[in-house]
Amino acid sequence: MKNLVVVLAVALGSLFSVNAQDMKMNKTISLEQTKGEFTQKQITVDEGTYTFEIANNAVGHDVGFVLVKKGEDISKPENHIQTAYVTKAVGTGLKQTSKPTKLAKGEYVYFCPLNPTSTDNILTVK
Repeated sequence: MKNLVVVLAVALGSLFSVNAQDMKMNKTISLEQTKGEFTQKQITVDEGTYTFEIANNAVGHDVGFVLVKKGEDISKPENHIQTAYVTKAVGTGLKQTSKPTKLAKGEYVYFCPLNPTSTDNILTVK
């Protein structure tokens, strides 16, 4: 019985340690929207896992966030990186975040169909 308790304690400790490391590895990309545009047009980051934080700066209605691998058809939801969607529409003066999203090397396009913003905003992952 003692051995079982020790094994369970070690297993749980390892699990929490891995989760803590994953949380440390998760970084945030903060983007701000104003009427009809993102204030940041081009961003370059390293490969990794990121959470997107979207701020609505006086747009006057809810906004969102869509991320698509460059070259994919942005009008097709199946091409959207759904973990990058904000978990809730972003009201005026508020911020919302996405789920953690793993980004591989390459270029991505980001936009907001609710605002609507241009589709020439580029996120480069090196």
